[in-house]
Amino acid sequence: MGAGARVRNGVRGLVAAAALICLLGAFALTDREPGTAGYGAAASSGPDCAPAWAGAWHAAAQPGPADPSLAGRTLRMVVVPQVTGSQVRVRLSNAYGATPMQVGTVSAGWSDGAAGLVPGTMRPVAFGGLSGVTVAPGAEAVSDPVALVAEVGRPLAVSLFLVTPPDVLTQHGVALQTSYLSRPGDAALADDGAAFDTPVTSWMVLTGVDVLAPRPVNSVVTIGDSITDGVGAGPGERWSDALSRRLTAAGGPSVMAVLNSGISRNQLLSDAPLVDGDSPLSRYDRDVGAATDVVLHIGTNDIAAGRKADAIVAGMVAFAERAHAGGTRVVLTTITPSATGAHGTPEAIATRESVNAWVRAHGVEHADGVADFAAAVADPADASRLAPAFDSGDGLHLSAAGYRALADALDPALLSGSPCLDGGESRVLVSGP
Repeated sequence: MGAGARVRNGVRGLVAAAALICLLGAFALTDREPGTAGYGAAASSGPDCAPAWAGAWHAAAQPGPADPSLAGRTLRMVVVPQVTGSQVRVRLSNAYGATPMQVGTVSAGWSDGAAGLVPGTMRPVAFGGLSGVTVAPGAEAVSDPVALVAEVGRPLAVSLFLVTPPDVLTQHGVALQTSYLSRPGDAALADDGAAFDTPVTSWMVLTGVDVLAPRPVNSVVTIGDSITDGVGAGPGERWSDALSRRLTAAGGPSVMAVLNSGISRNQLLSDAPLVDGDSPLSRYDRDVGAATDVVLHIGTNDIAAGRKADAIVAGMVAFAERAHAGGTRVVLTTITPSATGAHGTPEAIATRESVNAWVRAHGVEHADGVADFAAAVADPADASRLAPAFDSGDGLHLSAAGYRALADALDPALLSGSPCLDGGESRVLVSGP
């Protein structure tokens, strides 16, 4: 290494150390225990601004096909956190399994952008002090805290050696993110990605990452169908991603973690886990939990299935009532247009127009606000279809520009924000593992 490179690396090291000291210094300002609000929630939205655990990443759970070949192989799941902090916890789910899931070695580290880890960032992950965990059928396991700095926008890789998969694997099918599966063997502690020779486009077993933030960070969950799941978009192009960037740009107390709970083909009024996923109301506790805010965007698949407007409206009201019962702010949205197949028959268009008219006129009687997603992306020449610039090409799902238009149609003033973030501290990147 030349002298110039040594100087540059030395300067970067000093900057990294200083940034990490600043982040950790925020934790030293109080001798209280950090908040333990758990997935998706800040410890407080009031004056208590002590360090608190916050939901930093989430994927809605779905049942996946049985795959005995996963036994004895390592999953390396790549995710992008939305909260910066000094420690992480990971959540492993066996929500749909009828048999136990045995997980061996687990680790977390900074992704190098492919199948490997940034050297020096890998940390073993324990569960109750042990290096592995058996997750009972229908249960979730939350790890012990891990001393690993998480940064907003910097990908993390969570690696887990799957000793015995359950009969039905819990996964999220539309990840819009490449993760990796290893050759047979335990590669969870490997920095390099040599063993991970199979790219995968679903998140398996891992359903959440929490981060210990210097100040409480509230969360808004976007829940719905494939339009919330981001079908038609690329990585980082879902409307929840665009909303996150919008809140980040606003800064200060407007900032929130935006957690995506979309499931492709999902319906408001139907529970069909193997086909359409559990309905938003049925999966409420798991996918919304104790979040401060939730935005419901769903209904197009119900319309295609022949559901009537009054039933869809009743489902929206029931969801809003469930959110308010838990003290969560809820925003209802109009249903985006489509002139395709069963979504675009004259009957379907009439049903959609009826539901949307109710949301615009009466949604605020049941929710804390409404967002007119339909108007934001409709073709000005024909409101029953998507504007060409917002159409991904199939007449139903949106382009990246269309998803940005949805995010722009949601007024941030309708959301709780994070009152403790007067300076946007949780979004500042740090540079230490």
